[in-house]
Amino acid sequence: MGKVAVGAAVVCAAAACAVAVLVVRRRMRTTGRRARAEEVLRVLEERCATPIGKLREVADDMTAEMVAGLQAEGASKLKMLVSYVDNLPTGDEKGLFYALDLGGTNFRVLRVQLGGKEGRVLKQEYEEVSIPPHLMVGSSNELFDFIAAALAKFVASEGEDFHLPQGRHRELGFTFSFPVKQSSIASGILIKWTKGFCIDETVGEDVVAELTKAMERQGLDMKVAALVNDTIGTLAGGRYDDSDVIAAVILGTGTNAAYVERAQAIPKLNVVPKSGEMVINMEWGNFWSPHLPMTDYDKALDFDSLNPGEQIYEKLISGMYLGEILRRVLLRMAKEASLFGDIVPSKLEIPFVLRTPHMSAMHHDASPDLKVVGTKLKEVLGIPNTSWKTRKLVVNVCDVIAKRGARIAAAGIYGILKKLGRDTAPTDTASKRRTVIAMDGGLYEHYAIFSKWLQSTLRELLGEEASASVVVKLANDGSGIGAALLAASHSQYLKLQES
Repeated sequence: MGKVAVGAAVVCAAAACAVAVLVVRRRMRTTGRRARAEEVLRVLEERCATPIGKLREVADDMTAEMVAGLQAEGASKLKMLVSYVDNLPTGDEKGLFYALDLGGTNFRVLRVQLGGKEGRVLKQEYEEVSIPPHLMVGSSNELFDFIAAALAKFVASEGEDFHLPQGRHRELGFTFSFPVKQSSIASGILIKWTKGFCIDETVGEDVVAELTKAMERQGLDMKVAALVNDTIGTLAGGRYDDSDVIAAVILGTGTNAAYVERAQAIPKLNVVPKSGEMVINMEWGNFWSPHLPMTDYDKALDFDSLNPGEQIYEKLISGMYLGEILRRVLLRMAKEASLFGDIVPSKLEIPFVLRTPHMSAMHHDASPDLKVVGTKLKEVLGIPNTSWKTRKLVVNVCDVIAKRGARIAAAGIYGILKKLGRDTAPTDTASKRRTVIAMDGGLYEHYAIFSKWLQSTLRELLGEEASASVVVKLANDGSGIGAALLAASHSQYLKLQES
């Protein structure tokens, strides 16, 4: 072989060796990065663990906080607000009733014609209206005038299929999904705004009075018969469909629970209603227990929030925050393990850019190559060309966060059942007692893995025998029609009192 050929062969061999070394180094670097990312995941799993013993401790704390909150105002993290709803719908309600459902950047107006036991809901119609952002931070009159004008327009479109008895006012159920302190079923002082609203002059005022004055300015002859929050509306709607509903839970952007309590179990209640029962609005998003499995990500999220130290339970289980927890975990993996390459994706540093619907879509990805995960990472975070192993790691993080949220949400429900003595199987088998929980909210309705874990965890906590009598049931537009139904049931109750 000539010298030139030998030299060329040596050069080629050296080049091949160099390439091989680079490949090996790259693989080692990739393996090392993945190992560090998997270590972050392992620690997350450890911190988010929810063994059944821990869940029982969370449930016990929920029950204890409920008892304390019923004793006196300010005695618990749970407000345990008296709703003054002591008569839930029975199915006997008749007539035309309206509802206004104000819970966020949109509100709904609804009308329903009720036909009693025979006809039930004869007809219903609704419209949804967006609130201009400037009205959410403007004046009280401007906001309520806008709402009243939309309501008046909706009333003007009332067709011949809806019949108002002669000589009666139109009556309205007002679903107001912000913290209020009620002194009657048709009045409530606003404690504070949430969900992006900030109108200081409304705080401390009766929101029913504010709406009534706005309706008068519009020339609208309508009376607010019931003021409720969305959870109580869900409870009322659930009870109308199923007489065994005793509680309602909302798992959506936010979370809350309401239930039917014995009046004698509410020491802070001044007057015992004739029904012997009272619906309690728990405001359970503010629940806290030392047994809640919190991580550094949760603590940092709470610290960075507008209300540090508050709504801890909500920050662990609701749709507002699950996607943000995921973002924070992926950001750590990107910084400490270069999960998405040597440069941390800039969009990954934007708070709340990754929302829970994105997380749900990735978590439910059943395609062999996890194509949905890759698409979401690219579209939402600007991260292209991820490997299957990277996408699988993202799914595993979703799994840990959602599982923890669902299991501690189930523990909260179990705490309510314990308070009511419904955590055990009925002793009288002949009675076949059912306990039904009405559920509402997009997180529960659309995040299938989350809802399945919640139900399976509740069964695990209750045991096979007791869980046979407990039903978790998706509500049918509870907070909307529920307010109208409460207006109807209260109106019917007053008629009976008059007669």
